[in-house]
Amino acid sequence: MTRAALVLTAGLGTRLRPLTDVRAKPAIPVGGQPMIHRIIRALVAQGVDDLVLNLHHLPATLTSIVGAGSDLGARVRYSWEPAILGSGGGPRIAQPIVGARTFWIVNGDTLTDVDLAALAAEHEASAARVTLALVPNREFTRYGGVRLDGDRRVVGFVKRGPAAEGTYHFIGVQLADGSVFDGVRAGEAASSIGGVYDALIQDDPDAVRGFVSDAAFFDVGTVADYWRTHEAFSAAAPLPSPAVGAGAVIDPTARVVRSILWDDVRVGAGATVDQCIVTDRVAVPDTAVYRRSILLAAAEGGDPTAVPMDV
Repeated sequence: MTRAALVLTAGLGTRLRPLTDVRAKPAIPVGGQPMIHRIIRALVAQGVDDLVLNLHHLPATLTSIVGAGSDLGARVRYSWEPAILGSGGGPRIAQPIVGARTFWIVNGDTLTDVDLAALAAEHEASAARVTLALVPNREFTRYGGVRLDGDRRVVGFVKRGPAAEGTYHFIGVQLADGSVFDGVRAGEAASSIGGVYDALIQDDPDAVRGFVSDAAFFDVGTVADYWRTHEAFSAAAPLPSPAVGAGAVIDPTARVVRSILWDDVRVGAGATVDQCIVTDRVAVPDTAVYRRSILLAAAEGGDPTAVPMDV
């Protein structure tokens, strides 16, 4: 099984704003760890430790916590995208850095325990050029679907809604022959699903296959997704409540309830922070009260900006 993987971490994370105005989405802490640390550790635990991360949006928030990857048991290198190149264009320009003919492509905003060895075995046995990790699409009104035939060949992709009922949901892990991206011009934006793979299936019906399992997965697409995912991981490995990042200081007289505090947060005397996400370097003033809000650091030392949060 190949040890090489490209982790897609370049995206803007627009649906997760304003959190992604502070950090790239994969750098956001989930259950006390940056999401990218969880992804890398999960890959390393299954023998995939030669990694490339593609970068564009707020790259320093990723490189500063991953570095060369040695603390996480991996070798990590980076592929820079001056513009967002998408799920097809990103792998195209990263291939020379990845340096492997066949490699994993892993979404940087999805956490899953899918069995990589089992997927790789099916991929090799089928002689497919791409194998997608899939689960039954139980939320077809929310997610588009992957259609399979009886031999688990991918025969098409459908948008979310009634047409996606009975399909499968792609959970962000795939094994691909890098040559499938050769038709994309270097530096050109392209999508895999909805672009490269659709054309591939038309040319060769055996080229793209599905590996179906009941793997757990968490898709951190929105603020509500983030809150649910954080709570799920915190429950699995109980953390102090609130969850507190590095360098955070809470005054003993402050009341902080069921909240997520990122790094270098200060909570002043007598303040109340209730069901909030407090992002990096926020200073909560003495006696201030915030509930069900995202707090963003003020530009020149003023009070934090509070964005209402519905989770």
